[in-house]
Amino acid sequence: MTRRSAKIVFLGLGTNLGDREENLKKAVAMIGENIGEVVSCSSVYETEPWGFQSENQFLNAVVRVRTELKPPGLLGRILMIEAQLGRLREGEATGYKSRTIDIDILLYGHEIINKKTLQIPHPRIPDRKFVLIPLCEISPEMVHPALKKTIVELLEECKDESVVIRKNPLSFSPTGGKKSSL
Repeated sequence: MTRRSAKIVFLGLGTNLGDREENLKKAVAMIGENIGEVVSCSSVYETEPWGFQSENQFLNAVVRVRTELKPPGLLGRILMIEAQLGRLREGEATGYKSRTIDIDILLYGHEIINKKTLQIPHPRIPDRKFVLIPLCEISPEMVHPALKKTIVELLEECKDESVVIRKNPLSFSPTGGKKSSL
């Protein structure tokens, strides 16, 4: 992959069903195999469900990936990975629900895309501590392309009062056999 044609993207990961740590490990490995080089990973954070009720807490993380995929191709690969990891999207149009894996495109370089099927940056970044805290961990000075504020500034302004607890990092082996920490 040539660095000139590659974009840096940030993906948000979440899971609250099944073996949550294993779900995250598999998702990161599949991102490395199908999307691009996983450059860095945040710690894993345990959070309460956001926008719906569930007895199951979420594990969340953010990964920075170098990819040559264009946004529509990236979304297609994400949907494929989610499906392979058991994500069922039936009935989700009516609201949030528990899931084995959720992968959101948070940022795609400095691009702004506003289509019915794809919005980048993710429109709820400023509202969610479970996204802002891990994003701040790996790229605090990144500037939100639409809001023109750093991730640190967005976290300071966030009104989300949910509890976000840092957990131990996960070990995983992305493509190429390099050991990294999630």
